[in-house]
Amino acid sequence: MNAANQATAPVIRARGLRKAYKNKLALDGTSFEVAPGRILGLIGPNGAGKTTALKAILGLIPFEGQLSVLGRDPRTERDELMNDVCFIADVAVLPRWMRVREAIEFVSGVHPRFDRGRCERFLHGTQLKPQMRVREMSKGMIVQLHLALVMAIDARLLVLDEPTLGLDILYRKQFYQRLLEDYFDEQKTIIVTTHQVEEIEHILTDVMFIRDGRIVLDAPMEDLGDRYVEVLVNAEQLNAARALQPVDERALPFGKTVMLFDGVPQAQLAALGETRTPGLADLFVATMKGTYA
Repeated sequence: MNAANQATAPVIRARGLRKAYKNKLALDGTSFEVAPGRILGLIGPNGAGKTTALKAILGLIPFEGQLSVLGRDPRTERDELMNDVCFIADVAVLPRWMRVREAIEFVSGVHPRFDRGRCERFLHGTQLKPQMRVREMSKGMIVQLHLALVMAIDARLLVLDEPTLGLDILYRKQFYQRLLEDYFDEQKTIIVTTHQVEEIEHILTDVMFIRDGRIVLDAPMEDLGDRYVEVLVNAEQLNAARALQPVDERALPFGKTVMLFDGVPQAQLAALGETRTPGLADLFVATMKGTYA
């Protein structure tokens, strides 16, 4: 494949993915595409199929259906695929006995695209020393070490599964900001799953909601503001607003109601009350209502 075709072909193309565990369908005929140079948030409740989808993409589980990742089938070409993929889960789980230099040696040995010089340059601006063990580090230092290891891998696809689990808000924000500023470019694609939706909203180019093994929302972030509108409706406008079939509503104090509309022109909704673009967390909660029942 030449460079032009490589730049325009989907990084991931999934058609009818199906994976069952005992009596539960983790992926239920799931289909989606991920374009190159995008940062995709794959978001769903526990048990929705997020991790199963990532494991399929990484060639870690068998599944039914068609899946192409960077032009390869992860079931039969996993070794070649992993040359261009980097996978990171929970940055807080580095072994406590491991030294900085040992972490560098390990990643250097397992990933062919690891650039030791780039890793050491990144660490030079921190308080981390080669002999320091993980157990001697603050959480912030552990984040810096993990970032250095990730950013030194020149992967075309970076998969992050709950990467900041267990870290406080300051270090979570630092992780994503450095990822955006120091790592991401139009040659790379990032998929991230997290429960802290509000914290990644500003870095995403695309979002995918998954529920019960099915994709229920798949859209570029810039399209969400055109498609979804929240309206703060006064009591006297309730009937008129409900006639437009909101996808969700929730009561507020003093007789106010917030309604979420999908595909209704904003000019039409402005007559019912104050309008605003919903946050990703509000949209997620509305989409997933009933899932936690």
